[in-house]
Amino acid sequence: MLWLSLGNSTNSKSMIEFIQKHTKNKQKSYAELLTDLHRFAELLDSEPAKFELNQLSSKWGEFVKNDERRHYLRLIDYLSDTDATLRKFSERDKRSDDGPKVADFFSGCGGLSEGFTQSGYNIVFANEIEQTFAETFYLNHNTPVDRIHVGDIEELHTKHKHKLEELQSVDVVCGGPPCQGFSTANRQRLIDDPRNHLYRDYLTVLSIIRPKFFVIENVIGMSKRIDDIKADISTYLGNDYKFEFDFLSAPDFGVPQKRKRFILIANKIGVNPSDIFSTIAHSQQTYALKHALQGLPELGPKRVKNASALENEVIGYKIRRAGKPHTNDYIADINNDADVRFIFNHKNRYNNDRDIEIFGRLPQGANSLHPSIADIMPYASRNHMFKDKYFKLDENERCKTITSHMKFDCNMYIHPTQARGLSPREAARVQSFPDNYFLRGSHNAWYQQIGNAVPVKMSQAIADSIKQYL
Repeated sequence: MLWLSLGNSTNSKSMIEFIQKHTKNKQKSYAELLTDLHRFAELLDSEPAKFELNQLSSKWGEFVKNDERRHYLRLIDYLSDTDATLRKFSERDKRSDDGPKVADFFSGCGGLSEGFTQSGYNIVFANEIEQTFAETFYLNHNTPVDRIHVGDIEELHTKHKHKLEELQSVDVVCGGPPCQGFSTANRQRLIDDPRNHLYRDYLTVLSIIRPKFFVIENVIGMSKRIDDIKADISTYLGNDYKFEFDFLSAPDFGVPQKRKRFILIANKIGVNPSDIFSTIAHSQQTYALKHALQGLPELGPKRVKNASALENEVIGYKIRRAGKPHTNDYIADINNDADVRFIFNHKNRYNNDRDIEIFGRLPQGANSLHPSIADIMPYASRNHMFKDKYFKLDENERCKTITSHMKFDCNMYIHPTQARGLSPREAARVQSFPDNYFLRGSHNAWYQQIGNAVPVKMSQAIADSIKQYL
């Protein structure tokens, strides 16, 4: 079924159906969709596609009222015929349903799911409360429209318990529930802390689905409350599951980033959980930031404020033609040796003249205390608090941890050779996302989605290990 068709099948792959079913601001999502399709038609120089686009209403309400489906079907046909890459946005990738089944909660834009997908799993369900993140997830995965729950996880076990009961045949449930109250100074039980309701909801969901395996991913501070976690799992799931935790470091999986995560893996099929961790394969390759950045078009600073729609050769594009297929082994690895024809979300953000000057002066590896910016450092009187307010990345080292703070500014992630912060695509590469992973939403939302994600290659290594026992 074509991506933009409006059939009645519950297994439809239509982005329009996703907007219709899950999106509150339909007009905004629809407008973004049309803008993206116009860009593809322009890049592919498809006159038939441009014609069909001109026949479509720019208003969501008019599209719903009028029968314009034929224009969409023709449009997507023309685009797909021009470049096979566009199948991602039309018929979608027809992977086999024979792989192990996964349900992903707190899925975000899909870092965990992408790793499991690359390992050959079938993502049969996803839950994400942020609408834009869910749109990104849907666009990049084959999960059907009615198998994505956009909303609070609590709604699933209080209002839609049948959806969870239908997942009782899945092999793996994975998720990273936000968990705030893990401090050892807090004498309150982890499960009783009101800040940890999402953690409690995740355990409730697991108690209903009872998969063969489940994975909990979180910050390393979770280990401080491991005794509570053991007790909570026993309370919610009984003694059926054996589990162990460990800290996994992104560089061990060929990811050029200083990132460490708490990973707990549990199973009820009798596998020694320590064996699972011991079989998680580490990469033999070591990469630096320069390997992730190589081959992307050079960008200049964006000096125009409040111009989110602005795109050009200087500040970049949301959608652009890719350059050489592979520029090094790391790029080939994250793209799975695929012939990537487009680069997505490689676009710069606004910075004021002072920040641009600071970006240019700082040498690689330097922070706010460096003498090269002493005369223009805006926080000089509070250097003890703001020494990392600015930091220029060293291309020969691993990147510092990519976080969602990048949605506010990239002053701590200054490009090593260009006077600007890292672009969302560059951050995505550091997180080992493939270049054709397309982020929806605003520019700031691109950063937030990537910053919240699990590195894809770390996720894939976990998935590969679990798969040996299924």
